[in-house]
Amino acid sequence: MLSRTVLLSANALKSKGPIGAGLVQASHSLHTSSKSLAPVPALPEKGGQVRHGIIPEELFQLLYPKTGVTGPYMLGTGLLCYLLSKEIYIINHETLSAVSIGAVVIYAIKKFGPSVAAFADKLNEEKVLNAQAVKDVALVGLSQAIEEEKKEQWRAEGRSMLFDAKRNNVAMLLETNFRERIHMVTNEVKKRLDYQIAVQNLNRQMEQEHMVNWVEKSVVGSITPLQEKESIAKCISDLKALARAKASLAV
Repeated sequence: MLSRTVLLSANALKSKGPIGAGLVQASHSLHTSSKSLAPVPALPEKGGQVRHGIIPEELFQLLYPKTGVTGPYMLGTGLLCYLLSKEIYIINHETLSAVSIGAVVIYAIKKFGPSVAAFADKLNEEKVLNAQAVKDVALVGLSQAIEEEKKEQWRAEGRSMLFDAKRNNVAMLLETNFRERIHMVTNEVKKRLDYQIAVQNLNRQMEQEHMVNWVEKSVVGSITPLQEKESIAKCISDLKALARAKASLAV
């Protein structure tokens, strides 16, 4: 019974427009049970249907299976007769004032309600547009931030490749320096070996020249004047023989 009463009061508040919706939202915030952590469904854009201006349609739908179409009317009439017969409620001048004020209020709602509702809707639409504009600007900024973050992540991924390339370059430089030093050591060793070979060749050449000079000097020193004259005469005779042979060939 209590849940039905809460349901009826909530539906009645919804039918009252923005004020009723605010009261329903306030009533939701007063719950302290674990159900309050569940997501609250969005409120409808328009209030529920009512009859006679204030009676929710849900009341008629609730009583229709048991009492039929006339049930709610009989309930209201019987309740009013009970209140009047038991003098729980007494009709006086305040009742007439309340009826007059209620009629004026209903007339004002019927007369000026659509224009006020349109004005309120216009204000709400402007607020929604402003909120949407702020949201769009925020989305654009966040999209740009996401793109920048993706670029930074892409750059961070490329840093590993850059570091690998730098490591390879450093390794190549070290290898080049190592090979240059080996080449330099090889050249220096070759120069020293070439120097030793040149020294040995020079010593051998000097020894050969000394030996040739010594042999030549010994041979020249061993030739006597008589042998020298005989060798000269032999050379002259050989030349004459060559001359006669050449002359015979020419004839």
